Amino acid sequence: MQVEIDPHSGYCFGVEFAIQMAEDEMSDGQELYCLGDIVHNAMEVNRLYAKGLRTIDREQLQELHDCKVLIRAHGEPPETYQIALENNIELIDASCPVVLKLQNRIKHSYDKTQEVDGQIVIYGKPGHAEVIGLTGQTNDEAIIVTSEEDLDKIDFSRPVVLYSQTTKCTKGFYTIKEQIEDRIKKAKGTLTLEDFNANDSICRQVSNREPKMVEFSTKHDVILFVSGKKSSNGRALYNVCLENNPRSYFIESEEEIQLDWLNAADKIGICGATSTPRWLMEKVANFLTSQEQVLA
Repeated sequence: MQVEIDPHSGYCFGVEFAIQMAEDEMSDGQELYCLGDIVHNAMEVNRLYAKGLRTIDREQLQELHDCKVLIRAHGEPPETYQIALENNIELIDASCPVVLKLQNRIKHSYDKTQEVDGQIVIYGKPGHAEVIGLTGQTNDEAIIVTSEEDLDKIDFSRPVVLYSQTTKCTKGFYTIKEQIEDRIKKAKGTLTLEDFNANDSICRQVSNREPKMVEFSTKHDVILFVSGKKSSNGRALYNVCLENNPRSYFIESEEEIQLDWLNAADKIGICGATSTPRWLMEKVANFLTSQEQVLA
């Protein structure tokens, strides 16, 4: 039995940077607050909790004073910075540069759409941390869409500017783009395709993993995709694996592996999301190695 860990899986730059900042801040043994889970992976959250990282929500943030709070890679809306200013909270800002750039683009677009009664539409997951930060740039007026049914929220008599959550699937974004164009054509109103501006704002470090995932999943008999269940990126990349290898299984840890999945499997591939730590994939690989005699 051959076990291989995908060399292209694991933390993206933004997540790795945020975790490093957290560990640096806690190096003196002091606790550090983090607004939301630093990464959508329970195993890693538990590891950092043992080092002193305490996860809080937005309601708890309002009650804190005179302390340090980490902003994770997903970014935050303007109101978070205002609360910190009022409560004398020192923010350790680990927002991903890609997300910060997108926030600025959306804020600029929002200001321009006010001049023409336009709409900002974001292809993303409602309630996702990054999406909350993005919609915050529009006074929470942006329209969030995830499927064709959500397009009913859009007024197709007014200009539309489309963006995407950085970790969404590229294929999904372009499907939504085409569906909006079809709606504009069918509306037969004053709105034309010239009034529709689509911006592919998906992180290329994320989207470039899709073709690598296709290649990796097709050359193995079984794929074990390791990711936290809260990870949008994890679900998207897992679906890429599943489309190309029906013997793909989504797990959070080695404890969820069912050995009958591995029947007649000579090559087993282990891969994960941009929020999956390398040490967790290695733990899965070590488990498989320990079970080799059972599987033989």
